[in-house]
Amino acid sequence: MVYIRSFIFNSVFYIGTAILVLVMGPLLLLPPFLARYIARFWGWMAHKQLYIVGIRQRDYGDRHLEKQVIYAVKHQSAWETIILSWLLHAPAFVLKVELLRLPVVGLFFIKTGCIPVNRADGMRALRKMREAALKLAEQGRSMLIFPQGTRVPPGTRKPYEIGVFALYEATGLPVVPVALNSGHLWPRNSWLKYPGTIDIHFLDPIQPGLTRKQFMAKLETQIESKMAVIEASPPNNDRR
Repeated sequence: MVYIRSFIFNSVFYIGTAILVLVMGPLLLLPPFLARYIARFWGWMAHKQLYIVGIRQRDYGDRHLEKQVIYAVKHQSAWETIILSWLLHAPAFVLKVELLRLPVVGLFFIKTGCIPVNRADGMRALRKMREAALKLAEQGRSMLIFPQGTRVPPGTRKPYEIGVFALYEATGLPVVPVALNSGHLWPRNSWLKYPGTIDIHFLDPIQPGLTRKQFMAKLETQIESKMAVIEASPPNNDRR
């Protein structure tokens, strides 16, 4: 049943995404806020389609939608890349620069005001990230970054990178740590989707003013402590 439902979901999702991109393409000529509405609609559409495979979600804590913040999100799956655009009202994502080269979709990323990062640029990439973040902060935009820089499978450890501190220090905005367990139900690099409930926890904000060492330690402690609790009760055991 998992195989059949996954096939149906993937077909519906990718065909629907392609149609959305083609139909909404002309909006790229209009103001950026319209592209952000499309991003939110795309996430909402995927959220509804996930019922095909039996994936639901619960969120805990304050999402801080009425404030300007930086979300530092645990990254396990494509789920958060898509769904959080809708759930958090299209914050500006920090993305790999390679994604901007995708036909049409890359143009939407640019139009929504993302922060592209070329890891090969080293410290220059951090400077560009800071500059882009300052411009977005002046526009009143919230931002979202995956502090480990890539998807990390459940139960796997990976260092937290300093890009999140660069945003925190440059903008003076509070950082909201976010822990979740999406990787159990929508695994990395797998077309299979498993039924269950994804829990997403918005933790206490880290206020401005900490040193890099203090900030990085606090961010990792908050997220990984919550992850230990979440991982103690995996969301799904039905792999048929």
